[in-house]
Amino acid sequence: MKALPRLFCFSLLALALYPGHALAQRSNEADLQQQMSPEQFRAAGLDKLSPAELAALNAWLQGRVSQATEQVREQAMEAGRQEVIVRNRGFLSFGSDEPIVAVLPGQFSGFAKRRQYHLDNGQVWEQTDDAQLNGARGNDRHVRITPGLMGVWHLQVDGYNTRAKVRRVK
Repeated sequence: MKALPRLFCFSLLALALYPGHALAQRSNEADLQQQMSPEQFRAAGLDKLSPAELAALNAWLQGRVSQATEQVREQAMEAGRQEVIVRNRGFLSFGSDEPIVAVLPGQFSGFAKRRQYHLDNGQVWEQTDDAQLNGARGNDRHVRITPGLMGVWHLQVDGYNTRAKVRRVK
C-alpha cells in the first residue's frame, strides 16, 4: 500500500514540474511572488504575509483571473457568433427573421429577372422571378429584404409596393 501513495506523489510532482502542463502553468500565472520582482513584492507589502495568507491571496487571484478569462471567452464567442449570423444572412434560412435594411447605391432602374443588386452593406442579391417595376427610377434607394417561406427572400424598394423574389449570391 505504501507504493501507491509514493507513486501518486511522484506523479503529482512530475506533473507540477512539467512546464507544458496546464495546471502548472495556471498556478504559475497567478502566483504573485513569481510574477513580481522581489522589490515589487516588498513594496506591495506582500512579504509581511504568512505563507497561508499568501496562498489564500494567490488562490483568490487565480479565481478572479479564471472568472475574467471565462467572461472574455464567452463574450468573444458571442461576438463571433453574431458576426457569422450577420455575414451569412440571406444564405438559406441562416440568422434571424428580421428584414435586411440597406441602400442600393447608384442608379435604380426597376426590377428584371437575373438582375443583381449590390447593396451598401456588401451583400449582392439576384432577382429570381419575373417581377417588374417599370418606370421606377432613382439614386441611392433604400431597400428592405424580408425572408419569406421556405428560404425565399423578397426585395422591396422604398416608395413602391411591388416586391421581387431574390436570392443572395454574395
